[in-house]
Amino acid sequence: MLNILTSLACSTLTAALMMRFVTTNLWVAMAASTLVFAGIFFLITRVMMKKIGALMEVAQRDVMANRVEKAIATLKSGMKYSPWQIYTKQQINSQIGTILYMKREFNEAMPYLEKGFVRNWMSMAMLGIAYMKKNKLSKMKETFETAIKGARKESMLYALYAFCLEKSNDREKAIAILEKGLKKLSGDERLQENIELLKAGKRMKMKGYGDIWYQFHLDKPGAIVKKQTKMMTGRRKQVVR
Repeated sequence: MLNILTSLACSTLTAALMMRFVTTNLWVAMAASTLVFAGIFFLITRVMMKKIGALMEVAQRDVMANRVEKAIATLKSGMKYSPWQIYTKQQINSQIGTILYMKREFNEAMPYLEKGFVRNWMSMAMLGIAYMKKNKLSKMKETFETAIKGARKESMLYALYAFCLEKSNDREKAIAILEKGLKKLSGDERLQENIELLKAGKRMKMKGYGDIWYQFHLDKPGAIVKKQTKMMTGRRKQVVR
């Protein structure tokens, strides 16, 4: 990465100049060069993160205004920063894949999700669900397991994984995943409730996770439309008041 190379070059130059003009003590020169490396690296990283963060905010506003194509174009423009900042490309791919998935453009979303950031649990969950829908169950399990390693405290991730397993006729594994989540999130009522439901031979209930549940498109389209209609009706009532 260019930020590391730039910092290393500045650090090496500092050590050489220190040894030539300031001191013959190698340890002093190394200490100074280390401080220069850390300072330059921190400065470049901070500048790049601010630039990337600004792009993400613009893209988010475009998505909220239903300017999806513009949002994606804005995110893609951020790829120019990837040589300077580690994981930039993966994070942008995750964001683009998430936007396309939420638009129900699953086939278009998959290439981006597959190249996404493994610590973005939401995009990883969407990728796992996409694999399930294509009946690639081994890939689904591998994706969810990777996602959980990076987000051990995310209740909904365990629930989504279990939901996909139950949907794939693997109820015992689904229960095991929920119990694993409960060990990490002691007292989580949503996980506990779904464990009891599955053990009783019933279907899981995901509405406890709120509106974010509908973004994964695992519910029937009719239920999603009904939910959206209810939300719009509620907004109209508030306006009338």
